[in-house]
Amino acid sequence: MTSIALASGLAPPREPLGRLFLRFFKSGSLAWGGPVAQIAMIRQELVVEEKWVTPEHFNRVLALYQVLPGPEAHELCVYFGMLSRGRIGGILAGLGFMLPGFVLMFLLSWLYLRHGLQTSGTFAVVFGIVQAAVAALIVRAIHRIGGHVLADRWLWGIAALAGAAQLANVHFAFTLAAAGTVYVLARHGRNALALALSALCLAGLAYWALTHGLSLDPAATTTAPAAERAQRSHWELFFSGLKAGMLTFGGAYTVIPFLQEDAVGSSGWMSNAQFLDGLALSSLLPAPLIIFATFVGYAGGGPIGALVLTAGIFLPAFAFSLVAHEPLERLVSRPSIREFLGGVTAGVVGLIGGTAMILLVASIKGIAHVLVFAIALACLLRFKSKLVIPLVVAGAALAGWAITTIGTP
Repeated sequence: MTSIALASGLAPPREPLGRLFLRFFKSGSLAWGGPVAQIAMIRQELVVEEKWVTPEHFNRVLALYQVLPGPEAHELCVYFGMLSRGRIGGILAGLGFMLPGFVLMFLLSWLYLRHGLQTSGTFAVVFGIVQAAVAALIVRAIHRIGGHVLADRWLWGIAALAGAAQLANVHFAFTLAAAGTVYVLARHGRNALALALSALCLAGLAYWALTHGLSLDPAATTTAPAAERAQRSHWELFFSGLKAGMLTFGGAYTVIPFLQEDAVGSSGWMSNAQFLDGLALSSLLPAPLIIFATFVGYAGGGPIGALVLTAGIFLPAFAFSLVAHEPLERLVSRPSIREFLGGVTAGVVGLIGGTAMILLVASIKGIAHVLVFAIALACLLRFKSKLVIPLVVAGAALAGWAITTIGTP
């Protein structure tokens, strides 16, 4: 890969491994504000200031990672580490960028789950109010991702069908395969066949809904009784993370429906309220939002569960850069592959929408929650600062604390 940079007249420095790790550890410690702010920070340091690669080279690499699953900022760090010191450099750069968020999330998970914060009176009220702000954060994410992804009527229709399928508990594999296929057919001018497949999917969804039901009841997504919510095997947690890591098309927020299905739905090792609390805690940290997987893993398998689920969810992000960057770049340059992935991404947006509706019902429980949700959503849509997310979550926590202080139910 270094030859690519050299061909452009630029050569990334061959940094000592320790310095390379610390460079990206520092970036991970300052990674506030979500993927846009994180990518901008990497670009400013390595492209604008230090000129490791040209802006055109950077944009081409970023475009690849925006198509592939996984957190783009983390994948960029792995890529730049590999440019500097090969695969060992890529591993160290990726670990450096994710380590600050992982350590902080691990400590918060231990504090929350091992010290019963979710059942403590004051903390329970505070987290309940914060959940409304997190619901607003997810709605904002749908708005932002959808604005980039849903570029035509076919993609809007695919997203709508995928959202309905999520509410009907249809397995995501069927949804995403159909989404990609329909969009490829539509883009190749086979509108009649695309419509026929869409109609078939809609008929199947209607039959499934009639026989199994559509529900926004958060309890309906938990199939295991509370007494059976035992810790999961480490292999189960690893493969849950790996599956989610392979399907996060469109950014870190797209991991939400996949982890929620495993953790709350089919396996049921945590509740929707706990799931929202994990999202809230991760929103306070300088890290990709996907780091909340550490919390989910801790809930399912303790400290080792946190490690293995985090390893599973980040493994694809390492592998795409370290093993298969150039073959994948050639693969996704094919129009039919990009079209299929475009349909899949629209389907994922729909899955997030369906999951968001379930989580909204779980989080909006009274007038105070409605007000916090509305104010949080307005702030998230209005302000663009990279600190707006942690400030909104912290503000909601302060509002929850004020409610407990004045004794408002």
